[in-house]
Amino acid sequence: MSLYAIGDLHFSTLVNKPMDIFGNNWDDHQNKIINNWQEIVKEEDTVLVLGDTSWGMNMNEAKEDLDIINNLPGKKVFIKGNHDFWWSSLNKLKSTYEEISFLQNSYYKYGNIGICGTRGWLCPNEVKFDKDDEKIYKREQLRLKMSLDSAVKDGCDELIVITHYPPTNDKLETSEFTKIYEEYNVKKVIYGHLHGKESFEMGLRGERNGVEYILASSDYIDFKPIKIIE
Repeated sequence: MSLYAIGDLHFSTLVNKPMDIFGNNWDDHQNKIINNWQEIVKEEDTVLVLGDTSWGMNMNEAKEDLDIINNLPGKKVFIKGNHDFWWSSLNKLKSTYEEISFLQNSYYKYGNIGICGTRGWLCPNEVKFDKDDEKIYKREQLRLKMSLDSAVKDGCDELIVITHYPPTNDKLETSEFTKIYEEYNVKKVIYGHLHGKESFEMGLRGERNGVEYILASSDYIDFKPIKIIE
């Protein structure tokens, strides 16, 4: 039984939304992901899906993408990305996909590990960070703490966080998110959102202050789910 992660699937079965603006490696990326997933992941494994899962603007447009993912091997844990407009009613999602865990102010128990998470948001930076961004930034901190607190309350021995946005700005400066991870002794933070070689350099990777940061956007990991825990 292993734990895997992959972000930014950007499936678009019913929506014409090519991703090759980020490079030729995105050609036929949906089939690449499906084939790699089927080859790597076993039914007893768990896959953390880090947001931006479907380009569908609503459930009608996204359902075929979600059905494909639901039928792939392994258990799935989803968080919301900035492009997941189909993610509206949590109750509807849970009733439609009973085998998928959708994290929203909650956590997923993986053995003695609490898998916590939230979407995240832009961190303060010099390019764009206005009052609206600040409002969402603070709200996402609250949601992150709710998720972590629920896992701690239930006695989880270890904490892992999945989030869509990077944990810092492009200069890799300390953020309120990184402070929370250190406060709660989070072991690993896995995120996506970044595409293209230049963007990858804007993502915090490796260990900082006892927390391991892992970038797992699909093009960064060559469209293959990466193993987090054996």
